[in-house]
Amino acid sequence: MPRNASNAGGGLYHRVVVYGLFLILLLPLAATLLYSLATQWSASILPDGLTIKWYLTLWSDPRFLAAFGKSLLVCAGALVLSVVLVLPLMFVVHYYFPRLDALMNVLILLPFAVPPVVSSVGLLQLYAAGPIPLVGTPWMLIGCYFTIALPFMYRAIGNNLQAINLHDLMDAAHLLGASTWQAALLVLLPNLRKGLMAALFLSFSFLIGEFVFANLLVGTRYETLQVFLNNMRNSSGHYTSAVVVSYFFFVLLLTWAANRLNKDKERT
Repeated sequence: MPRNASNAGGGLYHRVVVYGLFLILLLPLAATLLYSLATQWSASILPDGLTIKWYLTLWSDPRFLAAFGKSLLVCAGALVLSVVLVLPLMFVVHYYFPRLDALMNVLILLPFAVPPVVSSVGLLQLYAAGPIPLVGTPWMLIGCYFTIALPFMYRAIGNNLQAINLHDLMDAAHLLGASTWQAALLVLLPNLRKGLMAALFLSFSFLIGEFVFANLLVGTRYETLQVFLNNMRNSSGHYTSAVVVSYFFFVLLLTWAANRLNKDKERT
């Protein structure tokens, strides 16, 4: 068999596998979307009719809008805190103390070593008393989300630092007369844009869907999107499906915007 024919057959097989896997992953979301648009769907293969009533009801619900805004606020606060603390830490570790990287790789995995329920109980006992009450406040949730985002931030930015060859880049900046912090801000930071964007959006997509910590630490006292979805589980299934689809398309739109922004910057 000619080599071109075998390559074409192999390429077709790979495309079929990829498209088939993509279809399998897309089917649950498509079914949820269809159910959120259905007027009634019970005893038939297809819904009896289609409507956008559930989306109009959802996006005019002040409780949903408040929960959505609170989720965005908490996630943005945790990500800003992560960037402010993790970026300088990673620069110091990788540039001045590279041997500490192995220790940091172990420490950043600790949030995943303890189950969320156990961590929540410990945090409630730790911060239940004290001069500043944090239980039930968004500040406690922001601090907790920071620890969850830390592994994603550290690994994504760490891989980017290794790819750009940090020491050679800093040495070149020093030879051109830049100080260490000038080189870090004006030379290193622009080269970390892709890794930082990947870390931010990966962390955001994980944090906005987090439920256990939000439900146990703040609950209805600061109702986030996932807590709102849990509280509305006994209402109309069409309504909750509209919540899930809206959440998914918001994350998808945000990811598309980030990728488009990166492409535009590369062209300029």
